[in-house]
Amino acid sequence: MSGGTEIMAVPLGGNADPAGLEEPKKMTREDWRKKKELEEQRKLGNAPAEVDEEGKDINPHIPQYISSVPWYVDPSKRPTLKHQRPQDEKQKEFSQLGEWYKRGIKEGSIAIKYRPGACENCGSVSHKKKDCFERPRRVGARFTGANIAPDEHDQPQLLLDYDGKRDRWNGYNPEEHMRIVEEHAKVDLAKRTLKAQKLQEELASGKLSEHVNSPRHQWGDDEQNTQTERDHNSEDEDEDKYADDIDMPGQNFDSKRRITVRNLRIREDTAKYLRNLNPNSAYYDPKTRAMRENPYSDAGKNPEEVSYAGDNFVRYTGDTISMAQTQLFAWEAYEKGSEVHLQADPTKLEVLCKSFKVKKEDFKDEQKKTILEKYGGEEHLDAPPVELLLAQTEDYVEYSRHGTVIKGQEKAAARSKYEEDVLINNHTCIWGSYWKDGRWGYKCCHSFVKMSYCTGEAGKSITNTDLCEEDFMPVEEEFTKPKTLVEIHQDKLKEKKKKKKKKHSKSVDSDSDSDEKKKEKLKKALNAEEARLKHVNELLQIDERKRAYNSLYEIREPTEEEMEAFRMKRQRPDDPMASFLGQ
Repeated sequence: MSGGTEIMAVPLGGNADPAGLEEPKKMTREDWRKKKELEEQRKLGNAPAEVDEEGKDINPHIPQYISSVPWYVDPSKRPTLKHQRPQDEKQKEFSQLGEWYKRGIKEGSIAIKYRPGACENCGSVSHKKKDCFERPRRVGARFTGANIAPDEHDQPQLLLDYDGKRDRWNGYNPEEHMRIVEEHAKVDLAKRTLKAQKLQEELASGKLSEHVNSPRHQWGDDEQNTQTERDHNSEDEDEDKYADDIDMPGQNFDSKRRITVRNLRIREDTAKYLRNLNPNSAYYDPKTRAMRENPYSDAGKNPEEVSYAGDNFVRYTGDTISMAQTQLFAWEAYEKGSEVHLQADPTKLEVLCKSFKVKKEDFKDEQKKTILEKYGGEEHLDAPPVELLLAQTEDYVEYSRHGTVIKGQEKAAARSKYEEDVLINNHTCIWGSYWKDGRWGYKCCHSFVKMSYCTGEAGKSITNTDLCEEDFMPVEEEFTKPKTLVEIHQDKLKEKKKKKKKKHSKSVDSDSDSDEKKKEKLKKALNAEEARLKHVNELLQIDERKRAYNSLYEIREPTEEEMEAFRMKRQRPDDPMASFLGQ
């Protein structure tokens, strides 16, 4: 043996079967190398592939853990892949495709008498009493023999393979799905016909054009502008509405930064359901936060006068009208044989709709020309527009080359929001045009009484003579006559000056007396402070648990003398002479 090293070929799967199998042959290092080289040549295609017992080639690229035969399958070590293929004898044991349990009741005659071995409760042979699903009878069918339940089908014993046990559609009847499809198709057709009729009525009545020309459509509300045109909330809309919600390719859609605009509103705004608390008013859908109708309809308010008139305006704004017309055109064209669809082929539908409109306009122009040629009257169609006819006036205005008015209607002066130059009660001047002695009046009659009647020059002379007489009035008449605000103010100033003079004279007289009084008061305060400190020291020596509550506190504002005595008697720890105070 070359190399002197021996290698044992042990099959995968553990030790050799001890039931009389041959021992594995020993391979030298050279044989092992030749075997590896042959495998490499087979993988490269330079050597013929290995053949199994049926004459089929074995792919050399199959891994060894797949191609090697376990010791418990085939003791003869032949190259084969039979252990990886389905075994025919095992496949025959499983049930065939399409076999399933038969549900339901047997068709035919119903038993009249109780049969031995049947359910004691209902009398059916298909189950026992413990498996019965009927209500437990007071007296079972075994004893009464009445109301025997029909028998169910005998359930076959199905032996399902791995995939058959996990097949969720096993036993499903496809005809059931066709019935659902037909039902949905009928509902869809009914919705389309109803919607087409509704669009026809709105176009015929001119409701769509009124909504377009309304100021609400042109401007809208802040809350309404935030909603999108895809506010699909009604039950009568077909399934085509969901096609608008599908994200088309090329939109650069990011699910992490998704923003929904349809229901955004300022939280300080009044909620829709709070605008009218009547339960019979417009319906509010809480799931979509939509209110289609006008909440103020029962109050009799005009939709253009209120701040919010429902979400129905969205159906008549923007491209909604053109979209509805295009959808209606698609349905009509489909009925007449044109294969067009709004969602399936929108470009084709748009081109067809534009060409149809152009042909329709050409047909109208030709029809108009033929009518004018036949009956005449074309000269009446060349009248100037109504704006020019109604805007003509007879007011003569002459302008200069710079645009200023030379002759005619001049530019009006800017006025304030308050009433100006309003003259009442025969006055020629307004109230407040005259002022004298701190009082306002009328300049035309010198009257100081507001809303009085104008007396003219006579009123001026009377007021002047009255003023002259007031200078020579006696004191008694002066007190009886009512004083003005200015006079009252002047009297108050005089009284204040008199009081100050009196106080000043009293203070000069009492300066000598006040010094003596202050000294007496200070002496009394010092004696009281000493008594207080003595009392406090006595209270501090008593146990605080036996001391009265708030005994050291006094609720009273101290006088100036008491504060001075407190400052004089207060002990300061930083005072160097504090130790000599008690001596």
